[in-house]
Amino acid sequence: MYIPEFFKETNPERIFSLVESNSFGMLVTAPDGVPFVSHLPFLFERSTGSQGRLLGHMARANPQWQHLSSGSEVLAVFQGPHAYVSPSWHLSTGVPTWNYSVVHLRGKPRLIEGEFELRVLVEQLTHVHESHMPSPYKLNLSDVQYSKLLNMVVGFEIEITDIQGKFKLSQNRPLEDQRRVVEALSQSSNQTEVAVAKLMSGAIK
Repeated sequence: MYIPEFFKETNPERIFSLVESNSFGMLVTAPDGVPFVSHLPFLFERSTGSQGRLLGHMARANPQWQHLSSGSEVLAVFQGPHAYVSPSWHLSTGVPTWNYSVVHLRGKPRLIEGEFELRVLVEQLTHVHESHMPSPYKLNLSDVQYSKLLNMVVGFEIEITDIQGKFKLSQNRPLEDQRRVVEALSQSSNQTEVAVAKLMSGAIK
């Protein structure tokens, strides 16, 4: 990923927070040099391994799981909030642009196909995403139903080997321009644009 120095994000807390808050990401593989992408929900475990790990699963009918058995590194992409920035918000000369935040996590994959380990993974994913519900759903399946379900999916984990964060938030603009962009986005009725304003506020020095 191209990252000008202005926009390079190295703060682990900001990077990890983005991944955890935008955990529906893209898994990218490139067997024989041909890119293949799946859009999947991930679990990010900060404290596992030297740089954390990702957990997820996909349909067994999805051929991408076979790419994970090669041992080649894969890429997971997580997109945070983004917004158009009008040059009319700047005091100094500017051009139309886009502010955004994105994290790339590269790592070594391992398939999770054993029934017990896969069942734990499915239950963990369900628990995480149900935990905020008023009445959290619980998988209440018979052993036969569970086996049938697990045969339809393939789990995986990715040991993270490289982390790249790019938070393009007008850091290359004069401070007053940054503040004016924050003010404009904060007044938006679009919550994604408001989220960009909050990210910008945290980056302004």
